[in-house]
Amino acid sequence: METTGTNRVTGLHELEEFRFHAFESARLYKEWMKLMHDKNIVDRNFKSRELVLLYNSRLRLYPEDGTNKFTVNSQRLKHYLVMANDKGDREIIMLEEPQYVNEE
Repeated sequence: METTGTNRVTGLHELEEFRFHAFESARLYKEWMKLMHDKNIVDRNFKSRELVLLYNSRLRLYPEDGTNKFTVNSQRLKHYLVMANDKGDREIIMLEEPQYVNEE
């Protein structure tokens, strides 16, 4: 009877140790994946008068109040790097800061 109890306690300790190692392994993997993900994130800070590319995949632009102003999600923008000999057709639209309801 005593031997069975000792074997059961030993088995429980082994299971607890296995669970602890699995938990640590998962934690280390998550930390590593977060570092890899964060390394590939590009900081997008747009300034006034900067040239940007607007991803136009199924994007419909509806001007506000008949003007040339519209709201765009910043995730659809990318910095535009001008080449020295770039003379392609492009349309330049000046974007302004969005006006919020509680601003006057």
